[in-house]
Amino acid sequence: MEFYEGNIFRPPSEANSLILQVTIGCSHNRCTFCYMYKDKKYRERSWEEIEKIVAQAAAYYRPEVVKRIFLADGDALAMQHDKLLALLNLLRETFTYLERVAVYAGPRSILEKSNQQLRELKEAGLGIAYLGLESGHPQILQDIKKGVTLPEMIEAGQKVRQAGIKLSLMVIGGLGGKDLSLEHAKASAQAVNEIHPDYLAVLTLRFYPGTPLTKQVEAGKFQPLATMDFIQELRWFVEDLELKDCIFRTNHASNYLILAGTLNRDKDKLLSEIDRVLTEKDYGSLRPEYLRGL
Repeated sequence: MEFYEGNIFRPPSEANSLILQVTIGCSHNRCTFCYMYKDKKYRERSWEEIEKIVAQAAAYYRPEVVKRIFLADGDALAMQHDKLLALLNLLRETFTYLERVAVYAGPRSILEKSNQQLRELKEAGLGIAYLGLESGHPQILQDIKKGVTLPEMIEAGQKVRQAGIKLSLMVIGGLGGKDLSLEHAKASAQAVNEIHPDYLAVLTLRFYPGTPLTKQVEAGKFQPLATMDFIQELRWFVEDLELKDCIFRTNHASNYLILAGTLNRDKDKLLSEIDRVLTEKDYGSLRPEYLRGL
């Protein structure tokens, strides 16, 4: 589509969704580990642009094909509320087979929406929000410049669920480096337990040229985890999770070990597989570095 600007990103579970870029970039765009939107300045598209994008998509795709839509870029929930609400209504009217609309949601953007506004978005078709917890450790959240405190992050996650919107939460393995690996795992599990998301994903920290965190590594101020260190940290994290009916995945392209299950029902099975890899030092079960993309 002619209206896409720059690189487009979406969660793995939105692989079959129609992606509509209704905002450009990320409203926060300060996280030290992230490279995704550094070439863009955040802005909302005008309503005229949005109408053109929707019309173009409707002309290109048969109605029955479009069952899921993902609103890009990095934090479409930051859109002005009335405009986002109008967009959801427009999508529902245009794509008559539409089942769900999804967004990345920054914690600050969630907190700036009232409970009533979030419920209105849910009623208009917003089905799931993807929130990057990243870490449940207060110092790590501050160090990576996430823009909120841990209590604010927990409140943001809980607000999404209270509105009836499905919540997919993301944690980044290795974000505390070697110095805070255990603390990162344990604190993140506790924060996840308090939020109690519908979906939970663990990604693996990667270092991209030019990011502040990569510069810290180059200066010797941050010590990354080795491969098996990531697996051990994952073990510490999973063993402390206390969840009910939460879909758990480590299927992001960044991950070494691919796991899937429902917590806490499959917790023992997941821990058993992690323990097997750790005990046997089974590098053959891990995705090699050259296959771990963006």
